[in-house]
Amino acid sequence: MSQTIDPAPPAVMPVTRFAPSPTGLLHLGHALSAILSHDYARAHGGRFILRIEDIDTTRCRPEFVDAIFRDLDWLGLSWDGEVRRQSEHFDAYRTVLDALMARDLVYPCFCTRSEIEAEIAASASAPHGPPPAGPDGPLYPGTCRRLTPAARATRLTAGHPHALRLDMAAALAALGTVASDLSWTDMDAGPVKATPAIHGDVVLARKDVPASYHLAVTHDDALQGITHIIRGRDLEAATHLHRLLQALMGWPVPVWRHHRLLTDDQGRRLAKRTPGVRLADLREAGVTPAGIRRRLGLADAD
Repeated sequence: MSQTIDPAPPAVMPVTRFAPSPTGLLHLGHALSAILSHDYARAHGGRFILRIEDIDTTRCRPEFVDAIFRDLDWLGLSWDGEVRRQSEHFDAYRTVLDALMARDLVYPCFCTRSEIEAEIAASASAPHGPPPAGPDGPLYPGTCRRLTPAARATRLTAGHPHALRLDMAAALAALGTVASDLSWTDMDAGPVKATPAIHGDVVLARKDVPASYHLAVTHDDALQGITHIIRGRDLEAATHLHRLLQALMGWPVPVWRHHRLLTDDQGRRLAKRTPGVRLADLREAGVTPAGIRRRLGLADAD
């Protein structure tokens, strides 16, 4: 299957990025995202940025960061400017959270995973039924959103561990009529209507990590002037939420492209633990960068 590198010329000089999380070795799916992003920027005189998304300091490893550099260099992909490491910028993400909290758009959530699962299970027999399902399963039932200010303050004062959740209803209300007009442009599909409510009250900061992927990635895309985001189709649902955060914070809106996902022989999506598709393994087996492009169906494999 051929993979078009340049679906349309950009209206502005493109700034693209490849932003892997160093929790394992890169595989062919990562190579597809990186090559498409790199080649699109280079074809139009733009910039290609590398960002290391290592906010989960318990799972990310320095050796995997080194492996990312090694794999991209082997593929012949060069990036512009310094590499931004998200773990060095938690203060910046906290500033965004504070701004949202000041507008009463974020609330502390003290629930454990087991408590949430128990409430969802119990709600199946309740008159109102279970909570609706989102892209990642049943939506958070809003337990801590319903806490009184006094009860919330008591738990915070006592130092109870908590996450920070976006109050989706309040966020949409804050946008007013703009909320109904939220959309983005897809490089292949054209205009797409954004429906962020499918995510419910999503976590913006975990108990053990001071920022979520959603918060950090939208902040950094705005900060780094990313104009075109090329990533896998598995992240397309997240774009609905990212579009909302951009509207709330007044950040610029890039153009997206969500490319096809690669699968193994059993039709399962590739993962960092999938044998035989990691770039380091393929390199050891004698596969060349040109061979990688051919496997990915890229037009300029030769």
